[in-house]
Amino acid sequence: QVQLVESGGGLVQAGGSLRLSCAASRRTSTSGMGWFRQAPGKERDFVARSSWTGGTTYYASYTDSVKGRFTISRDIAKNTVTLQMNSLKPEDTAVYYCALSNSPRGGLLPPDYDYWGQGTQVTVSS
Repeated sequence: QVQLVESGGGLVQAGGSLRLSCAASRRTSTSGMGWFRQAPGKERDFVARSSWTGGTTYYASYTDSVKGRFTISRDIAKNTVTLQMNSLKPEDTAVYYCALSNSPRGGLLPPDYDYWGQGTQVTVSS
């Protein structure tokens, strides 16, 4: 088992920045990790993922994509993954979840991940 604990959410004005962090209770050096978000009444959507080395990252490419605004990074030694979010928009408002996969690459869908954090609320005001 592994526990994931997110932190760093909060309320920010449009155009502002937030940095989310996720700490794992065990070594994550062989696991892909990712971030998802879920707005009220909507499905949990993929945001970004990082391979087990942190050397390969991938971002959501849906409309109003986060690519270019969000950056995922990992500290393998500290078993953490972060999501730096810049130029935030009201439509980024959601609960953000950290996830860990038993696969070295992770994936784009929730079933690709085996462990989840409790989520952290991000609210962007207009």
